[in-house]
Amino acid sequence: MAIPSSDPLIQLDRVSRSFPQDNRPDIVVVDECCLKIYPGEFVALIGKTGSGKSTLLRMIAGLIQPTEGTVLYQGQPVDKPVPGLSMVFQDFALLPWLSVLGNVELGLEALPYSRSERREKALRAIDMVGMDGFESAYPKELSGGMCQRVGLARALAVDPTILLMDEPFSALDTLTSENLRADLMDLWKTQQTNLSAILMVTHNIEEAALMADRILVFSADPGKIKIELQTQLQHPRSENDPQFKTLVDQVYDCITQAAQDYKPPGSRYKVIDLNYRLPKVSISELSGLLEALNAPEYARKADLSIFAEELHLDVDDLFQLIEVLEILRFMYLEEGDIVLTPIGRAFADADILSRKTIFAQQLLAHVPLVRHILRILEERHNQSATEARFLIELQDTLTEETSKEVLTIAIDWGRYAELFAYNVNTGLLSLEDPE
Repeated sequence: MAIPSSDPLIQLDRVSRSFPQDNRPDIVVVDECCLKIYPGEFVALIGKTGSGKSTLLRMIAGLIQPTEGTVLYQGQPVDKPVPGLSMVFQDFALLPWLSVLGNVELGLEALPYSRSERREKALRAIDMVGMDGFESAYPKELSGGMCQRVGLARALAVDPTILLMDEPFSALDTLTSENLRADLMDLWKTQQTNLSAILMVTHNIEEAALMADRILVFSADPGKIKIELQTQLQHPRSENDPQFKTLVDQVYDCITQAAQDYKPPGSRYKVIDLNYRLPKVSISELSGLLEALNAPEYARKADLSIFAEELHLDVDDLFQLIEVLEILRFMYLEEGDIVLTPIGRAFADADILSRKTIFAQQLLAHVPLVRHILRILEERHNQSATEARFLIELQDTLTEETSKEVLTIAIDWGRYAELFAYNVNTGLLSLEDPE
């Protein structure tokens, strides 16, 4: 749809959201976001899991309030859920004791409609999403794709002006998500609803490129809109179209460019501090990516978008792996390419024991938390410490839940590198017994 010359439907003015902690600094999740969404736009917000995208979406929906800044809908502040804004969630959010019809009608109960009007609107929405015939079915009888169609019907039943979607297809299998995407685009392009704009959160680059008129790249820690890409392709779009492939490459380049902001000037690598939120990736995933990159067909250098497609990795999985490998100096990004470093090649070529030695060396050199844990253990007379001791430190700048996740990752990596041992029953970290 062409974007008419008009006032924005949604406007965010330096919106931030932080969460307080007892006797510790607040955790900033979203930082000074500015955004305008105009009638006729389908906007995709893309970024990795945990970057604050969903928090931003919930502020727009009026489900939570910004700590700073203002959210406006048609020029009016949003301080609670308002008519005209409707949301589709990732987890379907259906009530198991209600039928399909009951779940869709539920979204209408707070609005001034008679019972017959609610029934009429609900049935129309159910028909629009292709669920007619299942009105009396219960969620337990439905597949994941059918449940998401019911969630979409519930959102559409209230005749919203703007549809907010929080990773609506991520929990579905590939074929189901493709069908549901196509049906949504058909509803949107044929104007079967009163929708004037759609804002969709996703971490799937191809999904954003297939659907959106404008793509916003969201950074993390804290979340912020870093880059905006206006798409020029007409609908319907095909993944086999060379222009579509060019667009996907542009999105990858934008994400890569946003990632460079976290590196010191002139450096190829990210430098992290003690409390950095380590990505949740396993050693086997890291090893597998390095082995793939070290294969002869890539010559230790691979185009980011092609590499992701061939390994069937979405942006969330790929960039978490790349982030860790950059931190450890196993690889770096250069103009949209993944480049294997000599130490990365040495790891990929090494046997199991040599890999552990190389990994330990890179951990101690570039992951301050692992280095800190080892130093504390070496200084203690009994060469041991509880995990709680490190959790308290991490919670100076991270939430309790995030602190646990980060420490678990650091412990897993340290154990693989044979730097220290961990007893899951007692929560005790210790140096390995040489005996």
